Amino acid sequence: MYSIKKTVKYQFILIVSLLYTCVCIASESQGTIKMVPFQQVKMDDVIWAPRIKMLVGETLPHAFTQTEVAQRRLRMCAEYLENKGGPKPEAHRFNTSDLYKVMEGAALMIAAEPNPEIGATMDRIIDIIARAQQADGYLYVSHICGNPIVEEMGPRPYSYVLHSHELYNVGHLYEAAVAYAQATGKTKLLDVAEKSARHINKAFFEGDPNYNDGKPVNQAPGHEEIELGLMKLYNYTGKRLYLDMAKRFLDIRGVTYIPDGTGVNSPTYAQQHAPVAKQTEAVGHAVRATYLYAAMAEADSLLGSTDYSFALDSIWHNIVDTKMHITGGLGAVHGIEGFGPSYELPNKDTYLETCAAVGNVFFNMRMFLKYHDGKYADVAEAALLNNCLSGVGLDGKSFFYPNPLEADYGHGPRSGWFGTACCPSNIARLIPQIPGYMYATDGKQLYTVLYGSSRTAVELNGMKVALRQTTDYPYSGEIGLQVDPQQAVRFKLNLRIPTWAGSQLVPGRLYAYSEPSSGWTVEVNGQGIRPEVEKGFAVIERVWNPGDRISLKLPMPLKANTCIEQVAANRGRVSFSRGPLVYCAEGIDNGGAVQRFYVDPTKAKTGAKTQTIDSGVLAGLTEVTIPAKELSGPDRTFKDATLKLIPYFAWSNRDRSSMITWIGTKEELAKPDPRDPANIKYASVTASHTCDSDTVDAIRMDQTPKSSSDGSIQRWTSWPQTGQSQWVEIGLGEVKQIRNVGVYWYNDNGGVQLPGEWYLQAPSDSGWKKIEIYNTDQYSTLVDNYNTVHPAQSLKTDKIRIVMKPRHNDTCVGILAVNIETK
Repeated sequence: MYSIKKTVKYQFILIVSLLYTCVCIASESQGTIKMVPFQQVKMDDVIWAPRIKMLVGETLPHAFTQTEVAQRRLRMCAEYLENKGGPKPEAHRFNTSDLYKVMEGAALMIAAEPNPEIGATMDRIIDIIARAQQADGYLYVSHICGNPIVEEMGPRPYSYVLHSHELYNVGHLYEAAVAYAQATGKTKLLDVAEKSARHINKAFFEGDPNYNDGKPVNQAPGHEEIELGLMKLYNYTGKRLYLDMAKRFLDIRGVTYIPDGTGVNSPTYAQQHAPVAKQTEAVGHAVRATYLYAAMAEADSLLGSTDYSFALDSIWHNIVDTKMHITGGLGAVHGIEGFGPSYELPNKDTYLETCAAVGNVFFNMRMFLKYHDGKYADVAEAALLNNCLSGVGLDGKSFFYPNPLEADYGHGPRSGWFGTACCPSNIARLIPQIPGYMYATDGKQLYTVLYGSSRTAVELNGMKVALRQTTDYPYSGEIGLQVDPQQAVRFKLNLRIPTWAGSQLVPGRLYAYSEPSSGWTVEVNGQGIRPEVEKGFAVIERVWNPGDRISLKLPMPLKANTCIEQVAANRGRVSFSRGPLVYCAEGIDNGGAVQRFYVDPTKAKTGAKTQTIDSGVLAGLTEVTIPAKELSGPDRTFKDATLKLIPYFAWSNRDRSSMITWIGTKEELAKPDPRDPANIKYASVTASHTCDSDTVDAIRMDQTPKSSSDGSIQRWTSWPQTGQSQWVEIGLGEVKQIRNVGVYWYNDNGGVQLPGEWYLQAPSDSGWKKIEIYNTDQYSTLVDNYNTVHPAQSLKTDKIRIVMKPRHNDTCVGILAVNIETK
């Protein structure tokens, strides 16, 4: 029950929203626009085309390999159903969702570029999924096999939808099913999805005697996603049931069930504190929130309604005015992986999950379709080119889960996968969707929503029109367009004029340039024009003839960004950007810790030198060198120096290194380089046993393994003590707060192999005690990666232990490196 205070508050909000609706009806009465489908856009740009190619050659094969556990669980579930018993797979809430996201990415790729090998993999997995589904449509491995983790999944199906992820998983299944049907015309997975959706409608909204004692469950899921999946089903099949279900899930959130706990059980964590139409602030888990807001925007667009307009506009402004990092990242708070109070935007200690940036793209692209306003595409672009791209390495096989804006030298490198692998799988499905974000049309006008070399063809006012875009965007602001209608035709061409081409990088009140940009220009067939700008688009309406050319020039000087004073972390600091890209300084380019520099923003801009990197893994990227002051020497004096900047998305692709995005403008903000010249990271390391030919000091050394079998660097192993548990104790020299610990295992595929299990310990009054970790973490044993875990609770200690048990009785354990991040 709401308190009287809350009731009055929501009555006030309702009155305001009703008045607001009158305005929204007018503003949304234009014709419906839709994105030009991704399969109708061919990319040959400098950012997305190479990544789409890499997705096929590297990311998808890697992702399918990493999701084999989920495939095995589904296969065992199918066999359990077919044999009416038998071995049960281990329980897990959501790893099938990671598989479904990878499958969606694969399907989108097949639609653009048919690939028989990937297609065969998809068909094999689809057969397993169909077999693992109950006859009534229910699909959730742990409950079907009767071995749920009750505190995570509930004792029975749909008994704990707050955290079970039952509906979240199938929501991703629906999206994969539609993508595969679009790509191939095959409907086996679509049949599974529709069967599931009909079952859920019956169980949740009609009543099914086999679920919840026959009463409708009538509760919104803890993790939003099924709403988006249902609307994908509706858009593809045209069956109104699925849209009605999505709308109903939206409208019962915060109405039929409101949790009353704290943390992940708080009302705000899953946006269940109020009816969604009455919510005005971005709260809770950032991924869940952005999926919800995206679904609300899409539902309004599909229904031609303004039911959520007041809430969406309020939430959007709350985000861009108070809660969004300059990279487009959302969700600054660890633990809940979500939104904190207004202006709580730390840099080093921030979270910014890659999935939240993906959700930010989904939300803002749907807001663009709802309102036809370029500012939403501007936010989506910032999130895409900065935070989303940061989430995946340039090799296509290494990833970030959080995306901090500052890091000390010891910051852990990218990982090949995660125990909770939502981020890599989300990237795998996002990248092939990018062509479908480039252009939009209502059949009478064409919008250039994003920029990048590409070609497409659309029908405008009954005439087929081919469009060719040529540019090196985002490294260059010169954009060329050639229009080729079959014959002369009149239509509107809307060119997005990004927010970054004006007085700030992104919309909102948080950030501004120290000086506004110079003007942009447009030419048609070599003649300069000055079109009207409507909602962020330069509108050119004319009769277009075959071969007409448009040139849009968006100046791209280096810009210094300032932040409002309410954000304590950015006071006295500037962040540099060029075009839509945020830049950072990385230690590997600047001789050590980048925190030792400060800059004069004016001198930095006037003295900036821009060039294209011509070699190495960053080849082809644009780097900028600026004048700076460097703190050096034991007497802490400053000397003239230069500071090299690279695009933020490209950091941590070469070696472990420090990084900074918001650079100090005052001497007192520069910090000395903490690196020990002796190349030693930790005060001490001891072990239960060390092989005579190895050294426990390898764990202290500042070294980066090339792989788990790297024999070129020193290592610690417990050989020849086969089958025996071991420990390594690391002394930090002083009490520090532990942020995370990553272990890079040694594996020679012989006598030293990955451990069967491991965990961390910290000293307590009663001796060494196991460290509990985030509920989304796992004590994983991945090869060729740091296996990183985060303490579930605040942990302050001067030492930790790594306890390991060999996988086999005839093997030992080994470590190449350990990375401990502290606050």
